[in-house]
Amino acid sequence: MNIALILAGGSGHRMNHEIPKQFLNVNDKPVIIYTLEAFQRHPDIDEIGVVCIDGWHDILKAYARQYKIDKLTWVISGGENGQASIRNGVFEAEKRYKPDDIILIHDAIRPLVSEEIISDCIVKCKRYGSAIVVTPCNTAVLRRTSEEFSSEVVPRDTLVMTQTPQAFPIGRLANAHRRALELGITNSVASCTLMIELGEQVYFSVGSETNIKLTTPDDIKIFKALLALRDC
Repeated sequence: MNIALILAGGSGHRMNHEIPKQFLNVNDKPVIIYTLEAFQRHPDIDEIGVVCIDGWHDILKAYARQYKIDKLTWVISGGENGQASIRNGVFEAEKRYKPDDIILIHDAIRPLVSEEIISDCIVKCKRYGSAIVVTPCNTAVLRRTSEEFSSEVVPRDTLVMTQTPQAFPIGRLANAHRRALELGITNSVASCTLMIELGEQVYFSVGSETNIKLTTPDDIKIFKALLALRDC
């Protein structure tokens, strides 16, 4: 089985809204529904679980019924940070599925993830044991010498920009989270960084510049523009 784990546990302070950003309405539809619809439509996704901010579970389930997201089978609460929220979701998935089943961890606030991205992520994970969606780094990158200046260029051909989904066999990722707890690793920013901090290597799958993450009000403007282009 291929399971999508959608991360919707954040509060989104940078959006300057009281409503969590994953529940903001864009063109009369909550952001998280765009994301869930992408996995609902994908023929190779069997079930969906969501790590959801407390107080919004029932609202999420109501939206799922309204928009016919019938692959959504479970919702649990997040943790004190991103790593804890992912861990909660992975441990719940471990109870429900087989160790070799694939879990695709995806940000609820990346609503334009394409079928091609999801497909390649699944294929690469099955082939290599992991799949991290990435895009090339197409901008100049400087290493900060101090707060005010830099004197070092980081070669951009050695860099990639990570996105989600990030996929692993459930058993492998659950074991990684247990090892991290034993080693005191508690605030890794993503599944790929957690694996690397544990001495593992991860493999790439194909991303897209349109697979944007909605973090600021400007990102919402870009999202609306991309929706308008998609719907033309």
